[in-house]
Amino acid sequence: MAIKLDYVVRETGTNLLRNITLTLASVLTVVVSLTLFGSAWLLRQGVENANDRFSGGIEFIVYLQPSITEDQKASIERDLEENPEVKDITYVDKDETYEEFKRLFANSPQMVDAVEPDILPPSFRVAPVTKDADVVQALGETFDSKAGVYDVVFAFDVVRKLQQTFNDIGVRFLLAAVLLLVAALLLILNSIRVAMFARRREIEVMKLVGATNWFIRVPFIIEGIIQTLMGAAVAVGFMTFLVRPFIDQLAEDGALPIFQGFVVTDGNLLTTNLLVIGVAVLIGAIGSAAAVSRFLDV
Repeated sequence: MAIKLDYVVRETGTNLLRNITLTLASVLTVVVSLTLFGSAWLLRQGVENANDRFSGGIEFIVYLQPSITEDQKASIERDLEENPEVKDITYVDKDETYEEFKRLFANSPQMVDAVEPDILPPSFRVAPVTKDADVVQALGETFDSKAGVYDVVFAFDVVRKLQQTFNDIGVRFLLAAVLLLVAALLLILNSIRVAMFARRREIEVMKLVGATNWFIRVPFIIEGIIQTLMGAAVAVGFMTFLVRPFIDQLAEDGALPIFQGFVVTDGNLLTTNLLVIGVAVLIGAIGSAAAVSRFLDV
């Protein structure tokens, strides 16, 4: 017996409306769990963006005074190149620093417009031979007092603080999300079971007239997927209009120093939203498929 689209739409809609209380409970649980999951993922991407400047083995950055002279710059560069503890250095000029600044504060156009490249400090990105924190700190501090140096920023200070803080938050969010996703699975399974029980006589008749297994099962599976997609749509709205703006505001205000350089790009948001939708489809398919396999004897 061929499966027709109008049949699937009609039967799925009937099941969703017949079990409206269970449907709403499932959708709300999915909304909360996917919002927590998406928030944890956004935080993770924000941490990676903030740490991009320390990629490639860079352990500390020597920021130079914007008004540094060529002689002072050449002296610092020579000391870095001749130091046996330094493996590699990269010079980042004012224009490159400005491009990085625009990326880090892409969500604060007023701040970007107010800053000119000339006032931003150039820098040397330093990759030392050893990764030992004490050795790196001692090495970096030798340049802290040199003429023309504005500041020395260590990766282990920034990265460790960011990772520890947001890993703790992310792990808690993910644990709560997993527990709620399990609850959503059980609610979806139960709602499919109730729908099948309410239509048990229709199912018996369909079996008697030769309906195939998939002809009977498909509307129930689609029902579970639609429930999670409804929850995912609301979660995506929360991520776009509440969570991401909240993170941006924290970074822009600078009230918490740990959020300095923390940014969530439009690409990060899109990736997270697509991931949330994918997880929703997977959860809906697993829950409904498990229900029809366990409770529908066809």
